Amino acid sequence: MSWQLATLRHVLRWGVRPVLARVTSWTFARRSFEVGARLTFRRVRGARSVPATGALAPGLWVEGGATPEHGVVLYLHGGAYLVGSPATYRHLAGRLARNTGCRIYLPDYPLAPEHPAPAAFDAALAVWRALLAAGHRPSDIVIGGDSAGGGLALALLARLLAEGQPPAGCFVFSPWTDLTLSGASLDRNRNRDAVLPRARMEEVRDMARGALAPDDPRISPLFAAYPGSPPVFIAWSETEILRDDGARMAKTLTSGDTPVVTDVQPDAPHVWQLFHGWVPEADASLRKAGEFIREAFRAPRPGES
Repeated sequence: MSWQLATLRHVLRWGVRPVLARVTSWTFARRSFEVGARLTFRRVRGARSVPATGALAPGLWVEGGATPEHGVVLYLHGGAYLVGSPATYRHLAGRLARNTGCRIYLPDYPLAPEHPAPAAFDAALAVWRALLAAGHRPSDIVIGGDSAGGGLALALLARLLAEGQPPAGCFVFSPWTDLTLSGASLDRNRNRDAVLPRARMEEVRDMARGALAPDDPRISPLFAAYPGSPPVFIAWSETEILRDDGARMAKTLTSGDTPVVTDVQPDAPHVWQLFHGWVPEADASLRKAGEFIREAFRAPRPGES
């Protein structure tokens, strides 16, 4: 573990997790995340973002500075379906854009508790259809996300496979894939996770899911089917409470013959990739994800619908 990662874990454990354990105003939480992102997440030299227009609004397009290469990344941000926005994730998207040469699209999907599930899933599916309507083929698109957005990306992947529209690939960081909360790591790592308070998970889950059953594949992609899936990249840390959400998802996909690439850290905070530019392990993970995305676009694809 680098000294930067060790320092980050200490700061998050004593500065962020106590706040997440007590916060009750999600408006305050959203504003705090926006401010924290501006002050903490590293800007990427040469990256730029512009608001999306037309059917893709609201959202942001992010480019890495050079002329974009073939391919678009649809990135669904995390935040437990309660917080987060394209603005808080534009620097992470900028790093992905620099690492891949692709344009990154960050949709501003509706958040709970004002808009519980399946609002986010429906919005993600609408964004996919808008990208196709704009002239992108399924093989022109890689989908990805982190935490709740990672679960959302996998849920979208399952629906697209059922509809015969497989994307080029899918990548997720610390995904939340099981809203039944059956993963053993939720309790095993309750005192090891540097960010997420275990005691809030049922409360947050119930606000996010609305009237959907906890095992509905639109919010719990661990229970979805993935026939004929393109390759999937999954990153998780062994000490986060969502460790088993990532590890079991990888096992489920592999058992169905999906090619899976994993990036496992022994002791990193939830979605450590956000701290690129500060933490070497974050930079390394995003390089691996970038290599996966580039390879997904290079791979030969069967006939598309």
